[in-house]
Amino acid sequence: MLSTTRALKAHPPAFSKTEFRTALGMFATGVTIVTARTAGGVMVGLTANSFNSVSLSPPLVLWSLAQSASSMEAFSTGSHYAINILSADQQDLARQFSAKGVDRFAGVGYTLGISGAPLIDGAAATFECFNRSRYEEGDHVIFVGEVERCQHQEGASPLLYHGGKFYAEHPL
Repeated sequence: MLSTTRALKAHPPAFSKTEFRTALGMFATGVTIVTARTAGGVMVGLTANSFNSVSLSPPLVLWSLAQSASSMEAFSTGSHYAINILSADQQDLARQFSAKGVDRFAGVGYTLGISGAPLIDGAAATFECFNRSRYEEGDHVIFVGEVERCQHQEGASPLLYHGGKFYAEHPL
C-alpha cells in the first residue's frame, strides 16, 4: 500500500537547472502536439514531449504543461484535448507548434475529433482524451486524460527528441 504521508523531505538539489535539463535530455522521447478548442472555438496547440501512458483499464495517458504557459487556461478549463504523436517527417510541425507569437495552425492539415479537438494529418497516432484530472507539481501541471478514441498509422515511424535535437530514428 502506498503511503501519502510525507514524513521525510527531499534534500535540496545539488545541481543547477541547466545540469538537470541536460541530464533529462539523455532520455529519448517521442514528440507530440497537444491540441484543443476553447469554449469560444479558438484552436490551441503546443509541442510537448512529456507524454506517457498511465493505465490500460481505464485507458489513461498523461502529459504536463508549464503553469506559465499562455494556453494553460484553455487546457485546464476545457473538457477535451487530443494528443498527436508526430511522425518522423513532422519535425517542422514540432517547431511550428513550439514557436511563440505565430498562428500555430497556419498551413496545418487537420480534422476535428469527436469532441472538437484538432487531429493533425499524418500523425503516427492520435489520442482523443477527456480531461479527467490535473495535478499541480512544481512549476508544471500534470494532465491525466481518459482516452475516448485512438488511432494509429500502421508502419509509421515516430519523431524522436534526444539531447536537444530531433531524430527520425534513434541516435546510435
